[in-house]
Amino acid sequence: MPIPPISRRRVLRGAAALATSSVAAPFIRTRPIRDRLKLAAIGVANRGAANVDGVLSQDVAVMCDVDSRMLERGLAQVEAAGQKRPKTYVDWRELLDQEKDLAGVVISTPDHLHAPIARAALRRKIAVYCEKPLSRTVEEAQQLQDLAKSSGVATQMGTQIHATNNYRRVVEAIRAGAIGDVHTVHVVCRKSWSNGKFSEPKPAPAYLDWDLWLGPTPERPYCDGVHPANWRRFWAFGTGTVGDMACHWVDLVHWALDLKTPVAIEVEGPAVDPVGTPEWMHVKWSHAAEGARKAVDVHWWDGGSAPEVAPPGDSHVFLGTRGRIVSNYSSMKVELDGADATWEAPAPSIANSPGHYVEWLDAIEKGTPSSPLCSFDYSGPLTQTVLLATVAYRAGGQARWDAGAGSFDVDPRLLGSEDRPGWDV
Repeated sequence: MPIPPISRRRVLRGAAALATSSVAAPFIRTRPIRDRLKLAAIGVANRGAANVDGVLSQDVAVMCDVDSRMLERGLAQVEAAGQKRPKTYVDWRELLDQEKDLAGVVISTPDHLHAPIARAALRRKIAVYCEKPLSRTVEEAQQLQDLAKSSGVATQMGTQIHATNNYRRVVEAIRAGAIGDVHTVHVVCRKSWSNGKFSEPKPAPAYLDWDLWLGPTPERPYCDGVHPANWRRFWAFGTGTVGDMACHWVDLVHWALDLKTPVAIEVEGPAVDPVGTPEWMHVKWSHAAEGARKAVDVHWWDGGSAPEVAPPGDSHVFLGTRGRIVSNYSSMKVELDGADATWEAPAPSIANSPGHYVEWLDAIEKGTPSSPLCSFDYSGPLTQTVLLATVAYRAGGQARWDAGAGSFDVDPRLLGSEDRPGWDV
């Protein structure tokens, strides 16, 4: 069902005038290798390289990748930092079976492998840092949230922007009532991961273990245009633009308004393709009133779709009963209704982060699993909310919470997936 048109509102201009705020820089500690946490990195290129860099204050002793070229780059990165050459694996299952003294594992694989690896680590009571989105399916996100709680180890999802000072200042302004009761939020991301098409099958290159790359997904022949850069365009491996970016952008909305999963989702976009993700989507997540917070609708726009209230570029637009806040990763602007309306920023009340990775590392060291701000207890519901957009889209445009059944009224096959034999680990 298409979402009804949004009423026209005053266009916010002057995005270039948004005031910038400082960003919390990660704090990297140095210590003798004997005192460092022993970590494993699974998936070590691209985002993996950035995540390895974030934990190089510790002993990155083990590395795993199905692509030997990427594995060599990862090894060189660790050695360049002055550490011993890590032990290597191609199959992460062997790594977790054989490495018995790991303090934590950093997962930076394609999305379809996030949940299987994280499940296996949590069952072994190994702390987990996992890139966003936490999983490829809604059911997997719930599984990881439950396992994190029962395992009692530290978890963190890779929503690095959560550690910045600007996000803190936006949250403080919203909670202080700067724009009154927030009733609508628009989140605009003009990126587009879309239109995945499988090309002609061919033999996999010698440097890549294609079967291990597929992992729990159905067996299919290798073809160009998937690994390493375009798998997000395919439903089999990723979840398009919303799966890639909404965990970063919608994170601020969930944090500021203390949102969990919605009660209804409506989506419009191009006709559903069984293989490739859509070129654009407009999502509306409806959240019921809770406590002192009124009901709020959160809109997501990607691939070039955007409401008239949005400035150029990627942004959040919070609409409240007294005005609006426009923000992005590093800046915010408050606009109040009425020529004489004024506001004063509240005193900072949310402590600066020591660094997104340091939050996780500290939690491992101190035995405080709930202390990372993007632990699975927080990032699980956020991931579920994001992925429910893809579920509603593929279900025909909408999904609603069925209180009696305790689930969303969609084909349950869209909420989860079956693993290939041998991969339910």
